[in-house]
Amino acid sequence: MTESVRAEAPEGSAASPEATAPSSLRIAVLDRDSGFIQVLSKRLDRLGWEHRVLASPVPPEAVVSMRLSALVVDLAVLGPQAWTWLERLCEALPELGIVVCTGPSTVAQRVRGLRLGADDWITKPCHPEEVIARVQSVVRRRRRTTSRTETKPVTAGDVEIRPDRFQAYVDGQSIDLTRREFELIELLASAEGRVLEREEIYSRLWGYTMVRGDRSVDVFVRKLRQKLEKASPKWRYIHTHFGIGYRFAAESLEVVDPNVVPSSLPAAWEQDPSDQRELAGPHEDQQLPAGSV
Repeated sequence: MTESVRAEAPEGSAASPEATAPSSLRIAVLDRDSGFIQVLSKRLDRLGWEHRVLASPVPPEAVVSMRLSALVVDLAVLGPQAWTWLERLCEALPELGIVVCTGPSTVAQRVRGLRLGADDWITKPCHPEEVIARVQSVVRRRRRTTSRTETKPVTAGDVEIRPDRFQAYVDGQSIDLTRREFELIELLASAEGRVLEREEIYSRLWGYTMVRGDRSVDVFVRKLRQKLEKASPKWRYIHTHFGIGYRFAAESLEVVDPNVVPSSLPAAWEQDPSDQRELAGPHEDQQLPAGSV
């Protein structure tokens, strides 16, 4: 059973700030929690979004015909077939933003859902504003992905970045990057040498504000840097600016930037321990005291 709702903005009402975020959205909510649906629907009405409430699972083929921007789904509604349904839907509609909004779950369940193709996972009880913000974030990322087909390749050093293929290459050989790692190198390269703060990177890749102490950006930068150095050992691409963030610029290992601490020391420095102690800076993951940069 399905219930269709067409939300119209009240005549003469002022547009809310949220309405300026991805507009003309068409979403569906697959859920049976009447209280959650009522509160969320009222908020969507005020935004002027088209939305549809699905009270029971529908075939992935039917979802295709709805021409949705995003789907909010409670996997508990799907029962034992939840994983199979989610996988089939993600395969049929790879461009559809999918936000799982369900009750308490295990780490294994969340990881499985995200690996099958869900874009985000929210645990109930949750505020409708968070659901809307997550949907907006997912749609923004999806729209950026769609625009990649028209984006020209970016070449830096030995690396060629191909947004249309979600791949980076060195001498024609693909670098084994995860989706998040590719999004990271694409973001850094698009800054054209500008230093990106950790908070900005997190906001643009994860879609929401970074929690104090979260080291996700540092972890992904380290993994990406290691893969780039392995594939292209004659160049250094990602530079750490301690206490600030990261900068992408292809620089030969023969050129040393005195303002940036390298990820590894040249072999010549290792011959003199005193030089090594003087020149080696703190590890890339260490945070310097405020005002030391």
